[in-house]
Amino acid sequence: MRIEVWSDFVCPFCYIGKRRLEQALLSLPKDVKVELIYKSFELDPEASVHTGLTIEEKLAEKYGKSLSEVKDMTKHMEEQASETGLDFQFSRMVPTNTFNAHRIAKLADEYNLHEEINERLFKAIFTDGKNVGEINTLAEIASQAGLKADMVQEAVTSNSFAEKVRADENEAYDIGVQGVPFFVINRKYAISGAQPPEIFANSLQKVLDEE
Repeated sequence: MRIEVWSDFVCPFCYIGKRRLEQALLSLPKDVKVELIYKSFELDPEASVHTGLTIEEKLAEKYGKSLSEVKDMTKHMEEQASETGLDFQFSRMVPTNTFNAHRIAKLADEYNLHEEINERLFKAIFTDGKNVGEINTLAEIASQAGLKADMVQEAVTSNSFAEKVRADENEAYDIGVQGVPFFVINRKYAISGAQPPEIFANSLQKVLDEE
């Protein structure tokens, strides 16, 4: 089974959806082999690496809400994350541009480290409050995942992997992806959003039954 996942690292639902999918995969028969492929998607390609705003201020600006309303919203999101086994610390989150993070994820693909880098990038943002738009931060995260720091420096100071990121985003546009997370199973079946684990499990089983 081949599962392609379009997501952005600053998207809380993408992290929650990732974990829920992983939980659902545990319900599959042991002999089913699953290939997970992570695809790039930028929610805000024009975002600055350093916005000068807190996450609450950024969300208030984006959605036209008060800071109090935003804090209620993020508290609810933290509760959803906790139910999935994730530790969200929204007050520490740093709004930033994720293009370089996606390029580093593509670099990690070359060394079969996609699982490690994706998990570490999400955790760095939502739990550790790190700015993944900064090159030094990316180098630190990537080295923890098994990549060499100089490889990261080379990747983000050159044009390396930019085309692969854009190719993923163009493909998302071509198949009509309106938002993330977005999951495509065996190039035939689509699931949109961070669905509950049982919805993922039922969908995966349906795919197995039909194929």
